[in-house]
Amino acid sequence: METRQDRYDGAKQKKLDRLKQLIAESDNIVFLGGAGVSTESGIPDFRSGEGIFNQETGFNYRAVDVVSHSFFVEHPEEFYDFYRKKLCYPNAKPNKAHKALVRLERHGKLKATITQNIDCLHQMAGSKNTIELHGSVHRNYCIDCGKKYKLDFILGTTGVPHCTKCGGIVRPAVTLYEENLEHDKVDAAIRAIKKADLLIIGGTSLTVYPAATFVQFLKHDRVVIINKSSTHLDLQALLTIHDSIGEVLDYVVPKRRPRTDVVSKSLTKEEDTKPKPKAKTSSKTSASTTASKNTSSGKSTTKRTASAKSTAGKSTSKKKTANK
Repeated sequence: METRQDRYDGAKQKKLDRLKQLIAESDNIVFLGGAGVSTESGIPDFRSGEGIFNQETGFNYRAVDVVSHSFFVEHPEEFYDFYRKKLCYPNAKPNKAHKALVRLERHGKLKATITQNIDCLHQMAGSKNTIELHGSVHRNYCIDCGKKYKLDFILGTTGVPHCTKCGGIVRPAVTLYEENLEHDKVDAAIRAIKKADLLIIGGTSLTVYPAATFVQFLKHDRVVIINKSSTHLDLQALLTIHDSIGEVLDYVVPKRRPRTDVVSKSLTKEEDTKPKPKAKTSSKTSASTTASKNTSSGKSTTKRTASAKSTAGKSTSKKKTANK
């Protein structure tokens, strides 16, 4: 599919600013990612022009057939040869997209990262709530006794790897074509999407099922698609950005968690400038005050009356003396 990038800086900037706003307004974000998230870490995707499915396998089989369950059973040596060369990248490191998602999770906004990738780069970057739909090359197990092995064990063998305990075949804990996904992983992904107030889809062509159908579980249209190529949901999404997912996420996700104390301080200042209501006086206090005033007033009146009588008495006495 032909790559369509936003060619005009003005239009592109408006989309980036819009995505920033959507993230700021959201508190329950879910990210659904595919192979395109890891291409910037040097891991090829599957369906692009340079993807694994369009590369020469060196076999007489198509790559899409090699990663199937039936091929694994019928041609295990060819499967492991292809698997080590095309699907295992032990030196790959998390890129800007992985790191931006970790920041978004630490900010308390990203509640789940749903990935179709098997490289474990989200966890390496620091993501905590990651749902791996297709498993991981870093987990391997014996199909007979269940003993677990790391990726180094597979890469350190040739041909079909066998269990050191029972001699059974050691296979990667990844979901091949013709195999069902783990039900608990699918259920967890659906539960997360149902609760999401914003779904960001990145690095996927949305052609792999059931992940391609997850959008139907949203109760709103707040969907953002970040992918270099077009998808069948582009016209239905609230926002579509055709560009590098690493560059986009690195730009729109703040490097530091937004400070809530700044908002608190501004609110406090506003409250300080508001006129404070006068304290109400209780009825008891008011009555007491009134009684006190009345008592004081009564005492003053008594004193004035007594003084007046004394003056009047003196005046009468003087008059009697004068008459004599």
